[in-house]
Amino acid sequence: MTLTAPLAKHQHPNEPDLCAADPRNAAGHPDGVWATARIRAAHNGRVTTLPQLRSDGPFHLRRMRTDGNAAAVGIIGAMSAPLGGDRLTLDVTAEDRAELEVTTAAATLALRGPTAAAATYDVRLTVGEHARLRWLPQPLISAAGSNLRQTYAVELAATARLVLREEQLLGRADEEPGHLVSRILVRRAGHTLLDQHTAYGSPEPGWDGPAVLNGHRAVGQLLLVGPETDTQHGPVLLREGAKNGCAVLTPLAGGAALLATAVAPTSSVLRELLDEAHAHVLGK
Repeated sequence: MTLTAPLAKHQHPNEPDLCAADPRNAAGHPDGVWATARIRAAHNGRVTTLPQLRSDGPFHLRRMRTDGNAAAVGIIGAMSAPLGGDRLTLDVTAEDRAELEVTTAAATLALRGPTAAAATYDVRLTVGEHARLRWLPQPLISAAGSNLRQTYAVELAATARLVLREEQLLGRADEEPGHLVSRILVRRAGHTLLDQHTAYGSPEPGWDGPAVLNGHRAVGQLLLVGPETDTQHGPVLLREGAKNGCAVLTPLAGGAALLATAVAPTSSVLRELLDEAHAHVLGK
């Protein structure tokens, strides 16, 4: 993550500083930064509140303004991360009946670090009964020479609602990507709904071949989970073509969930594809 300020203007006036960073992890370390940031949203019977915002390491958390009863948090990068050897964790909980949206101010940039060891970036999302979580970060960029292991561990109650968008850009302009391994594990009401593993960049075999990315450098997913999600229809091919990318929207076997997967030549086209998938689900 790189330091940016656009989200700071959304902070509530006179808001107490609930998110002071842990000074032990504020500076770099030869073996990487170890940091865990926490967000907890709770419903007080009228609106969603944020009883816990704990910044740490590169994660600087800011409460954002909202028009309704939901809560929103923006993550601002306080230092360059993840670098090789970093161990980063973001723990987000939306308790029963809470409504929370989390986004980031800028793309997350994975870079070569002071050590050849892989960096880890673990995102833990927990959503309670009748709660709603929208996880909408900016893309993750895998820069040349980087080595990152990213995981999503999601625990959903039976009546929870989730919108999870994941976007990955493999390399910056005119450069090869680093090594990026990603896993998404989603459990709903104690049962596995999705367990997906992807790996891109050297030394992974065939990652750029016609059976995987076919030359594209932007890949992403949109996961929609909720009791009212319509899963009665089969897979839908939203766009097809080697030049403009393609996307498919499909129901998951566990029910009450739809997954859109897209590949594209650029980040802007990837976002268009995922937006098309979301609009298709909403019937727009």
